[in-house]
Amino acid sequence: MSSPLEILKKYWRFDNFKHPQEEIISSVLKGADTIALLPTGGGKSICFQIPTLIKDGVCIVISPLIALMNDQVKNLQDKNIKAVALTSKLSEGEIVNVFDNLQFGNYKFLYLSPEKLQSEFIQTKLKQINVQLIAVDEAHCISEWGHDFRPSYLNINIIRDFYPEIPVIALTASATEKVLDDIIKNLNLKIPKIVKKSFYRANLAYQIFDVEDKFYKVEKILTKIKGSKMIYTNTRSKTIEVSQQLNSLGIKINFYHGGMHHDDKIKAYEGWLSEKVPIIVATNAFGMGIDKSNVRAVIHLNLPQSIENYMQEAGRGGRDDKKAFSVVFKNKSDIYTAKTTVEKNLASVEIVKKIYFKLNQFFQISYGELSLKKHEFNIGEFCKIYQLPILTTYNALKILDRESILLLDENFNRKSTVKFITNNQDVFDYCDKNPSKNKLIKLILRTYGGVFESSKIINKNHLSNILGCSTSAIKEELAILHKDKIINFYNANRNTQIQFLVPREDDRTINIIAKNIKQRNQLKIEKIDNLISFLENDRVCRSKQLLSYFNEIKTPECGICDVCISKKNDNIKIDIKEASTKIINLLKEHKELSSKEIVSKLKIPEASVLFSLQILLEKNILSVTSQNKYKIN
Repeated sequence: MSSPLEILKKYWRFDNFKHPQEEIISSVLKGADTIALLPTGGGKSICFQIPTLIKDGVCIVISPLIALMNDQVKNLQDKNIKAVALTSKLSEGEIVNVFDNLQFGNYKFLYLSPEKLQSEFIQTKLKQINVQLIAVDEAHCISEWGHDFRPSYLNINIIRDFYPEIPVIALTASATEKVLDDIIKNLNLKIPKIVKKSFYRANLAYQIFDVEDKFYKVEKILTKIKGSKMIYTNTRSKTIEVSQQLNSLGIKINFYHGGMHHDDKIKAYEGWLSEKVPIIVATNAFGMGIDKSNVRAVIHLNLPQSIENYMQEAGRGGRDDKKAFSVVFKNKSDIYTAKTTVEKNLASVEIVKKIYFKLNQFFQISYGELSLKKHEFNIGEFCKIYQLPILTTYNALKILDRESILLLDENFNRKSTVKFITNNQDVFDYCDKNPSKNKLIKLILRTYGGVFESSKIINKNHLSNILGCSTSAIKEELAILHKDKIINFYNANRNTQIQFLVPREDDRTINIIAKNIKQRNQLKIEKIDNLISFLENDRVCRSKQLLSYFNEIKTPECGICDVCISKKNDNIKIDIKEASTKIINLLKEHKELSSKEIVSKLKIPEASVLFSLQILLEKNILSVTSQNKYKIN
């Protein structure tokens, strides 16, 4: 049997472990449930990969993102290690083939999402393979107190029923005490070993600036700081706007957001990764699984959603241990908007009751009845009928889903896209021959910029409202344009599905979960309050503030954040003022002295003396004699 160090040298070309990876690997090899709490870029993957390669059997890796799974599988395959990911692209026959390889082909790693784990077919197949380790990546997603909660993670513990004696390793880059408690509870971990590495980043300068003209400031920073950079904004439209503005100034930049067509996402990501386009502006959809070590600056044009989000996003800078900057721009308007947006969109107990009642009314479910069917649901249509705000309604639906009142299948996140596949002249010629298509074509061209260059997400409801027709009519028109080879039209014609899990009892149903709703709403308010407190506290080292939030109390001041630099500058000002006073008093006594004589008599560092003398000369308080000595004017 190979040792961990031999495996490390063979596949990763490292000579030694970094603490605490060695401790984590040792714990897993002893068969203990383990929580690995390591910062972004802290080498979490080898903590489950090395034990798997040492022992017989397969490691099941549960991961939230297909892109993250594919990256890790590719990295393993590049090392001639057999690994596979179960994604939605695989047919049932291909899945059977995958499990045959896992059973008989010496495969070592199976990556899958928590949603895939719920399939009875997958569960049956999992029972047929020799599993020796279960790894839960991004484990903070299992906690409602975490910044990236995903209800599907709550069902991961089903795998423990299949393999009660197999160790589990949970990995995360950010977890408070509450999140750790939830990880232990929801994964049924048995007296887990918790190994934590400090989140202290000596090379990462946290800098918070009060700025009104953010665009001017970001332009200056991008010009000053060389190398690869990331800019975070809070809306999809803002990513495009910022990208266009900076490109017009000759700054090479691309954009990325969750609504882009898959191919466009890959193109933007790979362009940035290869540094053909060294800067990318993105929403926080550009997050988990980013593996780029030489990011020199992470800039937040808008406030992050929470301290946990900020730590993860800022932590993508300087993973090569060279100096990097995390810059956040804020102003009074940002602070006010962040606070009021959270409060405005909270789904209170009364709002949840109202939306639950309207849902039953919408689907014509009688009091006391349990509807067993899955209902097609269009959130836009629902909110329009009952005049409800979409975001608050969505938050209420998520609460009902989390509390197992209903099952929410969020297929409405799959967006329809359009791309023109012919040139301008051909489009105009087509309009001349087909005047009935004129209005729709011109509306698309006016509404969606760059639709000739790449696929753009379209809102069929928005188009139908403007043209005064039904969404089905819009869909039919687009299908004709697709058939006539004017556009490529991808129709994501899959509404949300809702399935009720309990009989309708109106207020009584919601009263049972009222306490949980209030707790979650209070948590959201606490998170934004903690973020605002951090951003506005310019008295305590930024690094110390962040680490304190994650229960690291005894930490040094970083010396490179905006707070620490401000203190240094204040001290320099004090030193110069004191030095200037002493120099004047000394010259009153001795009339004329050289700089060396002043240094020797005052025992002040020569740099401080020269700087003070320069200031006193500029203010015409001193002058220099022909013998190069200083005297009072």
